[in-house]
Amino acid sequence: MKNVLVIGAGRFGRYTCEKLHELGHQVMLVDKNEDRINKALEYVTSAEIGDSTDRTFMESLGVKDYDLCIVAIGDDFLSSLETTFLLEELGARKTVSRATSGSQEKFLLHNGADAVVFPERQLGSWTAIRFSSESIHNYIEVTDGYSIFELEIPKEWDGKRIGELDIRNKYNINILGVKNGKMDMNIGVDTVMRYGETMLVLGKTQSIQKLFYL
Repeated sequence: MKNVLVIGAGRFGRYTCEKLHELGHQVMLVDKNEDRINKALEYVTSAEIGDSTDRTFMESLGVKDYDLCIVAIGDDFLSSLETTFLLEELGARKTVSRATSGSQEKFLLHNGADAVVFPERQLGSWTAIRFSSESIHNYIEVTDGYSIFELEIPKEWDGKRIGELDIRNKYNINILGVKNGKMDMNIGVDTVMRYGETMLVLGKTQSIQKLFYL
């Protein structure tokens, strides 16, 4: 369990709090707007109404005590930048800030952010890939160029063993699991593929797309 400080109670901040709560973490939420905070109270351990660009207010939060600080401000980049800078000055262990453009990312990284996220860009990319083929059931980008896809098992693979298909050696792609209602991750070369089931596949995004015509 981690102690997380989330600054900004808009939609992105609220959904972040909800997920952190679901994962069992302790969350402190900060925003200038009381109404926004009230909408997220069920997902946080505590909350404060205040201006995150005010140094005195930020000092009162005890920034050093949090394992992670998330700057979720989306409608005021200057405030986001000032908040990120203050967090670094006050000794934040790790700061993740929201951005909407590459130039914002550069400013944030230069002024204290350890990492930057692009919610709209990342969701847009996921939506485009996820729904561009009926064979794709889910998709996660692991790192630049590599992804995990949940895909329908091709009809031509029906009844064949994973070792027989040999796609790891042929295409440098790994089958991580097979799903028929429940996901079975205990697979090997003798696991038989069945048309109508789905599988988890890890590899280079381009290689997976080329192999499965996505």
